[in-house]
Amino acid sequence: MTAPAAPLHPASIVMADDGISFDGRIKDEQPLGGAESAFAELAEAFAARGHRVAVFCRCARPLLWKGVRWTPLDDASRSMGIPKTADLYIANRSNHLIGRCEEARRRVFWIHNPANYLLKWRYQWPLLRYRPVIVFSGPSHLSTYPSWAAGGARLIIPYGITPLFLGAARRDTVPPPRAIFLSNPLRSLDWLLDVWAERIQPRVPGAELHIFAGSSIYGSAGAAKAERMAPILDKAVHLADHGVVLRGPVAKSQLVEEIRQARAFLYRGDIGETFCNAAAEPQAMGLPGVVEDVACMKERVVDGQTGFVVKGQAAFAAAAIRLLSDDDLWRRFHAASLERQGGWTWQDAAAGFEALLN
Repeated sequence: MTAPAAPLHPASIVMADDGISFDGRIKDEQPLGGAESAFAELAEAFAARGHRVAVFCRCARPLLWKGVRWTPLDDASRSMGIPKTADLYIANRSNHLIGRCEEARRRVFWIHNPANYLLKWRYQWPLLRYRPVIVFSGPSHLSTYPSWAAGGARLIIPYGITPLFLGAARRDTVPPPRAIFLSNPLRSLDWLLDVWAERIQPRVPGAELHIFAGSSIYGSAGAAKAERMAPILDKAVHLADHGVVLRGPVAKSQLVEEIRQARAFLYRGDIGETFCNAAAEPQAMGLPGVVEDVACMKERVVDGQTGFVVKGQAAFAAAAIRLLSDDDLWRRFHAASLERQGGWTWQDAAAGFEALLN
């Protein structure tokens, strides 16, 4: 797919985030959460399209990476170090970032979780005062914000696919029955382990489930989740005799190689998902999967073509068994995934944001 043409007039773009500590280099070299990865990928796509991009976040130190200038937020100043002007200002997630960059020509509030939390007054008053364009990841995500709530225009711009996952070649050989899980362990991994051990693995000789998950991907915020994750990950360890292999989080460059060796991804889905990279990235490489019909999952998987969207443990298990056992079915789904699921890139997403400048 040809990337959208870069704009004739480069813009000054300021992006701000007040979450965990990360930057573009960390995104490329270490495991990183989906929202943080998306933020860094969009910044780099803007820079690649010729814009002047300045990012302010909790990064450890100033950095120039792939054309993006990363600067630590300044807690000592009211503005937090964010400049007063820009052609486009994107406040990511935090309520107290919405009103920064006071003289920005266009103002965006980009969210990544179901939007019900925006109904708290600390979000509603800056949304009412500044009326930024609110960017959602898809129709399911948009539906989580009531029509009467504060804010400016509402826009759907899906996440792009990270370039590492694009351009995969069709596989000549059907892979062995190895499934992968790529999401947060708190998002129904416990459920999946039960379905795998009781309904899937006993029906598929030699089947393995490799789990690429853990608390380290969430930086300092992961420590608070580690205690809740521990019993689930411990359960995975104790299912080694059922083909379960706990691998832990890996950088995206390694994840690409792991996807190339897998036959399917398995993920129930979660009400907190608004886009789901754990489904989008494998499919872009031609890896079909099985998900439940939860939240945005049917927006990521084309049921009966690039995978299965099901309801209930029995249907989930039956679909997984088919993908892991039926070579002809796998070949069809593999080809359809390559054809249909890698067509929206971060260049496309950047062009969606650029349209706000016109």
